[in-house]
Amino acid sequence: MKMAALKQGRWKKRILGGALALSVAACVLGDSASLTTKADAPYKSYTVDGYGSVTETQTAYLPYKTLTKVGDEALLSPTDFCLLKDGSMYILDSGNARVVVSDLEGNLISTFGEGTLVTPRGIFVTEDHITYVADRDAKSIFVFDAQGNLTQTYGRPDVPMYGETQDFLPLKIVVNSSGTMYIVCESNTNGIVEISPVDGGTFLGYFGTNATNASIWTIIWRALLTDAQRAKMRSNIPSTPDNMAIDDKGIIYTVTRGEGKDVLKRLNIAGVNMIEPDTTDTTPAAVAVGNHDNCFVVSQQGFIYEYNNEGDLLFVFGGKDDGQSRIGLASKAEAIRVGTDDKLYILDSDKSQIQIYEPTEFTNYLHDALYLFSKGRYTESKTPLAKVLEMNNLFDYANMAMGKALYKEEDYEGALKYARLAKDLDSYSDAFWEIRNEWLKKHLTAMVLLLIGLLILKRVIKVLDRKKHILDGPRAALHRFGEIKLIREIRYMFYFMRHPIDGCYGIKREGRVSVASANVLLAVGIVFYVINRYFCGFLFKTVREGRFDVASDVGLVLIALLLVVGCNYLMCTINDGEGKLKDIYCSFVYSFGPYLVILPFVFLLSHIVTYNEEFFVSFGTLFMFVWVAVLIVISVREINNYTVGETVKIILLTLFTILIVCLLAFILYVLWAQVLDFLQSFVREVVYRIGS
Repeated sequence: MKMAALKQGRWKKRILGGALALSVAACVLGDSASLTTKADAPYKSYTVDGYGSVTETQTAYLPYKTLTKVGDEALLSPTDFCLLKDGSMYILDSGNARVVVSDLEGNLISTFGEGTLVTPRGIFVTEDHITYVADRDAKSIFVFDAQGNLTQTYGRPDVPMYGETQDFLPLKIVVNSSGTMYIVCESNTNGIVEISPVDGGTFLGYFGTNATNASIWTIIWRALLTDAQRAKMRSNIPSTPDNMAIDDKGIIYTVTRGEGKDVLKRLNIAGVNMIEPDTTDTTPAAVAVGNHDNCFVVSQQGFIYEYNNEGDLLFVFGGKDDGQSRIGLASKAEAIRVGTDDKLYILDSDKSQIQIYEPTEFTNYLHDALYLFSKGRYTESKTPLAKVLEMNNLFDYANMAMGKALYKEEDYEGALKYARLAKDLDSYSDAFWEIRNEWLKKHLTAMVLLLIGLLILKRVIKVLDRKKHILDGPRAALHRFGEIKLIREIRYMFYFMRHPIDGCYGIKREGRVSVASANVLLAVGIVFYVINRYFCGFLFKTVREGRFDVASDVGLVLIALLLVVGCNYLMCTINDGEGKLKDIYCSFVYSFGPYLVILPFVFLLSHIVTYNEEFFVSFGTLFMFVWVAVLIVISVREINNYTVGETVKIILLTLFTILIVCLLAFILYVLWAQVLDFLQSFVREVVYRIGS
């Protein structure tokens, strides 16, 4: 998706701040076997809209239950767990070096692994109850049968391809349907270790290696350093994944801290990433695969992110507990799993408990739509999508999905409407293409006939004018109008555009323009700017629909012009420039002639082209601003009688002066804000003392 665009750090901070600030207290009730509480959510749910901004939405999941004990057995620093479709739950009770088996209600079934496990960190259980445990300090993968008996142990691969000095410190493990193990090992930056069970454990290689994060500047800098200096620099090596999950098709999901847009990956059998999420958390703890072509990521702080199969963020909710043990908030999340009933299970190692969340009606409808849509059943998906939109007609994902469903049904008008609501530019472009094609099919003949008619009419008028002089009157009137001083000065813009050197001479020596004509052109340019900013074609609009701030836009243009003209005049005066303030101002305004001439055509094009013809709008815009830039450079040179080198120098000095002025303005603003704060505090103190 084009809008996926992504600013992850800023969104994350906004999510964290909003969720924590809006948290409310929740009641907690307990019993001997488990702590079970139904309560309102002590957090807010958020989503990302079509503009890439985090926005609040309906509560997606409610806290349902908290398991603090399994039977009478207390957990100690658990680090991982697994859910099976038959309702069994295998918890890796790491502090007690064992595996605890229970049902979903927290009733104890069995324990095993005592005396074998040392420091277990990861667990995976197959549907036939074969348990794989990754034990870091034992440097082994232990395999237990359904009765909890140890059946196999896999240690460090003894092959050169693994790495002669590479240790084997397994942290997390998943296993595919053929028994091949994928293991995350501590400090192993080569990727996920892939081991086949054949012949007691065959090392197959590394899988899903993360890329290094070297910028072009880092590469150049390292190339310039000596060997000794490079040795002191921080090594640029790939990051080790933090956790992973596997779906029924054998697709592996990984999460890695500090990887930017690659924090979450969905890897195919070739190790190629197939997902690029809208926004992610910088400290992910675990990932889980959902039941509707969706996936979940939980951060260490307890924030839970839900994505669809394309990486679009559906919800983010949860948060970090502040020590009040509120249900639904975590201290240190370690693992996440999804039940067959779509409940979410979050393992908290600090609290040694499992938080359970249940989806709301809103989320259930959305999941139904997700499933149907992903299976190509677009017509059926419209019913749950309509329910979602009844509850929240501004939920952008639902609008986007509804638009795509209508497009598949060839309801292009409806698809266009929902794509616009969702800010789904790709779908909008596709629907508009179809609508435009239909319109052209219906009206192309009439348009051709109209064009032919206009050409014939032009020819007839030209013949009549030659014989009867029917246009002499209008021609004379236009000539008289063009000879009005202000109109003549405005028309000079076209000459200035084509002959900037002579045009500057006319401004400087012949008085061909005035401040009044420059002001008129400036006003027209501002009007064009505002119209194009708010009313250009939807595909090219850069502001939110329905948002208008014309006063700020006009003020920004005027301030920018005053800064450029003022700073340029100051630098030219200091550096023996010949230009007067009036000449510099007029030449700058007239240099924007191409903007006034080309922008209306670009504006019209933006309403009739799709993404397939985007080149015409982008090229027109680029050509327009390049022309303006060339005219500005020439006007600075000619108005001040500079050489090329002096012109470049003045332009750079002007830009530097603008930067200094902006910096000073910011400092003055901060100082004035502090003075105003002090005065307000002083007045409040005086009023308080007088009143008391």
